[in-house]
Amino acid sequence: MRILSIMTVVGVAALATAQQSNQQLAQQPEKTFTSAADVDAMIAKAKKERKPDQANFIQPLLMLAPYAVNLEYRVEGIDTPATVHEKEAELIHVLEGAGTLTVGGKLVGEKRTNATNLSGTGVEGGTPRHISTGDYIFVPENTPHAFTKTQGRLIIMSIHVPRAGSPG
Repeated sequence: MRILSIMTVVGVAALATAQQSNQQLAQQPEKTFTSAADVDAMIAKAKKERKPDQANFIQPLLMLAPYAVNLEYRVEGIDTPATVHEKEAELIHVLEGAGTLTVGGKLVGEKRTNATNLSGTGVEGGTPRHISTGDYIFVPENTPHAFTKTQGRLIIMSIHVPRAGSPG
């Protein structure tokens, strides 16, 4: 299931178009394969190394600029900050667990985290959706979203898909 999920996300990435300068491509080391055993080891690492107050433990699964595929590990009782990726859509696949993903609306308590991302304390007026193992979600660029109400643990794979022609 995990390998199929990774292959699905890589296929979507291959179909998406984006332009990056040679300098930007050189700054990110390529990683074009992650085995199921590697994913299992990453999940074990996240479980072991995540700090008690850490909302999200993120590890890179694949990297082929301008695309980044991450494994994200969340636990019950700690909601992750709301987020807006201004120049990237985000494709999410739930590998394990369940929780609530709220998409849309307005970012509350907005602050800039870097040149192309915002974070906040929550999302107001968005659409909450219960998500669980096997679900796929596509969050459009510039759209507030937040993970809350994790049940046990929530392990997702996310790929950030830059807008075509975006300078990054």
